[in-house]
Amino acid sequence: MGGRLRFARRPLSLVASALTALVASAVLGCATPSPLAPSLRGSIGVPHHGVLTGGVEMPRRGDGFVLLRSKGARWGHPRLVAAVQQAAGEVERARPAGPPLVVGDLSGERGGFIRGHRSHRTGRDVDLLLYALTPEGLPVRAPGFLRYGRDGLAEEQDKAGKSMFYRLDVERTWLLVRALVMSPEADVQWIFVARWLEALITEYARARGEDPEVVWHAESVLLQPGDSAPHDDHLHLRIACAPEDTIAGCEGGGPRWPWLPELPALRGLPDEDLGRAILEGILPGALDAAGPTSAASSLLPFMAAATPDLTGTAPGAAP
Repeated sequence: MGGRLRFARRPLSLVASALTALVASAVLGCATPSPLAPSLRGSIGVPHHGVLTGGVEMPRRGDGFVLLRSKGARWGHPRLVAAVQQAAGEVERARPAGPPLVVGDLSGERGGFIRGHRSHRTGRDVDLLLYALTPEGLPVRAPGFLRYGRDGLAEEQDKAGKSMFYRLDVERTWLLVRALVMSPEADVQWIFVARWLEALITEYARARGEDPEVVWHAESVLLQPGDSAPHDDHLHLRIACAPEDTIAGCEGGGPRWPWLPELPALRGLPDEDLGRAILEGILPGALDAAGPTSAASSLLPFMAAATPDLTGTAPGAAP
């Protein structure tokens, strides 16, 4: 007596241990393509924790747009790159006299962390500088990220220290937003922007008699993020996972708007028979010696935890 109580621990079978490690690694780490998960491809994971394969490089310039920087984070999901090019082209055709849309950071060639961003890791995010006017109302290319106040005005100092003033080009900014939300392939999830700029944009749309449904879509996706800068100097576009992306590993990043394509439905939690089938598929013939019922039962919590959430908002979804 007086000794410490010792609790007997029954070790998992070799088969159960192997599958436990396999499933746990998928739950705890960022999924990447591997021999164990060859179907993962494209935009993998959530925008703030993921990678990118098969990304498309944004051209340095094109119809109605130009890259802010010729080097750096300029890769994106093919749908994102196509959506920006299409929308910029529509604005250019509607208002051909103005300077091009300036496109900022997308993602790195293989995704993952890039300096200055919490998201932009899976090829679904891009920064778009706001269209600018001179105080007299002439279209002008913004010299960089101009911070607009509630009156739609911005002040910037040139190299000589002289103050230069700009006005937000609300018309062309609305045309850009409209082209993005109306795109049948873009599947816009968010356009992050300061709430006072959102008000200027949507009030302008109503004043010019835009389709109320289009304005509703725009009001839904335009959002000032709550856990980062207010985005008073650019639009941050994020596209949603398409059904084919979800099957390949794309996750979350925001709500699933009712007008977006429906995602594949998942069945309920796997039962013990499914657990045994998975074990048998990994190590054929090993279940007979390992005790299939107990081995499969011990893994059900891990299998439930590994079931992906295809509909909810991922934590930290804002940039």
